[in-house]
Amino acid sequence: MRRAWLAALVAAIVLAGCATQQATGPRQYSTPDSLAGRMTVKVDATPTSQARNVTAVFDLQGTPEQGKLDLSTPLGTVLAQARWAPGKVALVTSQGETAFATLDELTREVLGESLPVAALFDWLRGRPWPGAPSTSDGDKAFKQLGWTVSLAQFGDGLIAASRAEAPAVSVRAKLDAQ
Repeated sequence: MRRAWLAALVAAIVLAGCATQQATGPRQYSTPDSLAGRMTVKVDATPTSQARNVTAVFDLQGTPEQGKLDLSTPLGTVLAQARWAPGKVALVTSQGETAFATLDELTREVLGESLPVAALFDWLRGRPWPGAPSTSDGDKAFKQLGWTVSLAQFGDGLIAASRAEAPAVSVRAKLDAQ
C-alpha cells in the first residue's frame, strides 16, 4: 500500500509540470508555483512487481528545485507529504519519514526507476521541457523523453501523460480552477 501512495506522489510531481493557463480559456488552473486537483496513476505489472492503480487529491507548490506536495483522500485524510530543497527530499507517510537526496532518487525507490522530474514541472504547464528535444504529436500533444503528453482536454483542466516503455505508466490529472 505504501508503494502505491508513493507512486501517486511521484505521479503528482510529474504532472505538476503540465498545467498552465490556456490563453483561449477563461479559467486558470495554476499559479506560477501552485497546482491542485485530483490524479490517477497506473503502473503496469512487471515480472517482479504487481500493477498499481492509485487515485488521490494533490496540492503541489514550488519548483523542481524546492517545493512541497501533499496527497490526500477525497475526504481530506493526508496520505503522504513530500518536501524538497537542494540536496534533500523528505517523504512523510503514516509509516514515518524517509529521506532521499533528490526527487529522482525518490521516484527510483517508488517506481523502480528514475523519472524526469524536472521535465514534469514544465509538462504540467502545457509545454515541453527546454532541457531535452521534443517532437510535436499534433497541436494537442508532444513527445519527450519517451513520454507522450496529451493536452487535448487542457482547456477543461485535464492532462494525461503516458509512457509505453515497460513498465508502462499513465498519469491523468484534473486540475482545480484557481
